[in-house]
Amino acid sequence: NMSVKIYEYKMCGTCRKALKYLDSKGIAYEKLPIRETPPTIAELQFMLEKTENVKKLLNTSGVDYRKLALKDKVKEMSDQEILELIAENGNLIKRPFVICSDKAITGFKEEIWDDFFA
Repeated sequence: NMSVKIYEYKMCGTCRKALKYLDSKGIAYEKLPIRETPPTIAELQFMLEKTENVKKLLNTSGVDYRKLALKDKVKEMSDQEILELIAENGNLIKRPFVICSDKAITGFKEEIWDDFFA
């Protein structure tokens, strides 16, 4: 039995779809508000290991991302610096952000989740 932790934002349509998907598959999960309780540095590092691309951790379409002009800044930053920055600001993290015991995924696409949870 897999323990699933999902960080989400209630105003996010993609997150709502993801939760509906988990419910429809009968997958139990722990739901956490990404803004109030962002993933820890350790969880962000785990996600980075699994996705192998720090860009997959970034909510590039968010207001904060644009406001902080991160598109150019991230090019100059180390992965570690990026993780520290986004750990302080849940709005900068791509959501939903899902951690299981041995794997992790960001965003929601049904066919990708079918494989992920298979």
